[in-house]
Order: sequence, then C-alpha cells, then structure tokens
Amino acid sequence: MAPRDLTTLDWPRGQCIAVLAPHPDDFDAIALTLRFFHARGDSIHLAVLTAGASGVENNYPGASDDAAKGALREAEQRASCAAFGLPPARVSFLRLAASELEFNAANVAAVRDWLLPLQADLVCMPHGNDSNATHRHTYALFRAVAEQEGLALCALLNQDAKTEAMRHDLYMPFDADMASWKGELLRLHDTQHQRNLNTRGHGFDARVLAVNQATARTLNLKQPYAEAFELERWPRAS
Repeated sequence: MAPRDLTTLDWPRGQCIAVLAPHPDDFDAIALTLRFFHARGDSIHLAVLTAGASGVENNYPGASDDAAKGALREAEQRASCAAFGLPPARVSFLRLAASELEFNAANVAAVRDWLLPLQADLVCMPHGNDSNATHRHTYALFRAVAEQEGLALCALLNQDAKTEAMRHDLYMPFDADMASWKGELLRLHDTQHQRNLNTRGHGFDARVLAVNQATARTLNLKQPYAEAFELERWPRAS
C-alpha cells in the first residue's frame, strides 16, 4: 500500500500501546508518534529490555563498571519519560542479560510475562531488519510471543539509523518546532549524546533527526521530518 499519514487513520479510542525498547532511548526515537497517541488518551506502557551498558564510554563520569553504566542509562530514560509525561508506573526495566540480547527461552518468557497482562492493541519496536543485533532480537522475541500466544494486535516497526530495509506503510510527519521538542528528549540521554559527539562529530539528537529528515525527503512530504513504520497485523496471514 502507499505510505499513509498515521494521524489520518481511524484508530480506536482508548488503545493500550506497548513499547518494546531494546535500549534506553529507543522510546525517544519515535517520540512524536507516541506523543500523538498520548494526546488522544491512549495508554502507553514502556519496557526497556536491556540496560545498554555497552553504549556508554568508559571515560563518561560515573561509568565505573557495567552496573554503573546501566544505572546511568536507566536514569536518563526516567528523565526523558518524565519530560514526555509518561507516568513512572508505566515504565519497566526488564534488565535482560547479554550484550546483544540473546534469543532464548528465558528472554521470550520475560517479554511474554510483561506483554500479556497488558492485552495491548498496538506494539511498537524497532524494525527487525537492522544491523543492531539487539534490535533484531527484540523483534524475534516479540514474534515468538505473538506466535506462541496467538496474539491479535498490530505492530508498528520503526525505522532508525541502522535499519537496513523496510516498507514505509505509515509515517508521522512533524515540523521544526516538534523536532526541537524531540531533540530536547534525545539530549536527556547524555551518555549517548556525548558518545555521538566524540565518535561522529554530531549529537545524538542530530543523528536521529537526520533519519527523520531523510524519511520526509524520501516520501516527498511537505513537513521536513517524519518517523516511519512498517505495519504488521497479528495473527499474520499464512
């Protein structure tokens, strides 16, 4: 189907939306889409699957070991969610082991135990076709739960800087003012902001927003930015 502006669709009211974030900060990569649903009164719940300690540079203040690095990143996610307006009770840190989030029975069970009680209508996560192994495995864990439990819901799989290929089924367009708001959230992830400044010469906000700019150009949109998604419906057609 041709890409469609997700704000023009007839979404049911009072949806429960589950966000499966491989790392602290993946919530913020789709902040404008989540803001749209939040403003409608939909209930958003976030699970951060890993602490993302490997993403913190050793010389970052307070980054004494992996536990300290993970705590830094979780604190950043809490601050970002508070700025967004997501109640703390709706934020969970699953702290699943392994640097690349292994696909195994224990991790499938952890995702299942968090997801099933929500009875979610919509699940958001990074696309599985991604060079980042933790992103790929997050999708694989969700898919295992969806198949085993026969879930009936929709999934929005978002594009990010490391997505290798995907359909653009839906998009969330936004302007420079909203890009500024999103940039503020992204900069609250200071460990990632500083790492990007040190290794890439630009901030975390610029890296994410550049993806959104490229998406808007690809889709030939009037707005200068857009978050893009591939839509999956579960159960999937055989």
